[in-house]
Amino acid sequence: MKGLWLERGQISLRSDLAEPRPEPGEALVEVVLAGVCGTDLALLEGYAGFAGIPGHEFVGRIAECAGKPRLVGRRVVGEINVACRQCAECRAGHSNHCRRRRVLGIRDRGGSFAEFLVLPLSNLHEVTDSISDRAAVFTEPLAAALRIGEQIGGLESRRVLIVGAGRLGQLVARALAASGCKPRILVKYPRQAELLEAFAEVSFAASELQARSFDLVIEVTGCPSGFQVALEAVRPRGTIVLKSTYRELTETDLSRVVVDEIRLVGSRCGPFPQALTLLERGLDVEPLIEAVLPLDDALGALEAARRPGAMKILLQISSSRKNHPM
Repeated sequence: MKGLWLERGQISLRSDLAEPRPEPGEALVEVVLAGVCGTDLALLEGYAGFAGIPGHEFVGRIAECAGKPRLVGRRVVGEINVACRQCAECRAGHSNHCRRRRVLGIRDRGGSFAEFLVLPLSNLHEVTDSISDRAAVFTEPLAAALRIGEQIGGLESRRVLIVGAGRLGQLVARALAASGCKPRILVKYPRQAELLEAFAEVSFAASELQARSFDLVIEVTGCPSGFQVALEAVRPRGTIVLKSTYRELTETDLSRVVVDEIRLVGSRCGPFPQALTLLERGLDVEPLIEAVLPLDDALGALEAARRPGAMKILLQISSSRKNHPM
């Protein structure tokens, strides 16, 4: 099997990888498209100490599923957390926080930057014909953006700031707009602003923002400095939602969090059904695609994703047999 392999900080394209084999209750998925995100780039720098096949945003088709041949050929996307279903968190219904979870392309589970991957059937969601492959590959990060609405109610009545207008920040703005909220967003590049015209009010510098005035600030820069901007912008008794996973340690004065009783909320994976529903209703995410590169140019795709201001880079792993729009 051909795919990317990461080990000890070194990434390489190999053609001799062992094809994963599904266990009972799992399916072998042939990957059609895979997306490169900030977490994948952080893994290359040592985040989480991962070794194996990276990648966790994908759309594919079921190639093998023991005992359920009717599922073969169906187009799917997949939730990335593989839970034990037995620990206290799983029994409480919080399988995304399973104490023994494996995470696709991030922790103890081979990911989507290869021709095949394996996931439990319970992790897979079928994609309707109305959603193109290019849109479907956004399901996982769009679900992560929608998680904010699950955690924080009444978004439409709050003054909201998004710090960061990169790949995930763009989806957060779209998710908030779908809920009736038009946030302000801090951008760095003109192209980011152009993509946000219908979804958010744009600022190009933190100095343009009124200090301590936002009810909710969503930090999605991927850089520790973004947290400081969020802290300066949020009002007393306001809320900061953290979507970034920082590789390096963050140094900041937390005394204001205490004095102003600021609420900090970590936010990670979100609801796939709601994300697919938004895509079915026509949420247009395809303008966020900067390039689609073949698996043979996977190393070039990673370099392209590293460029400042780069939007979504996709890897074309295989073709879609049903000729869904690309």
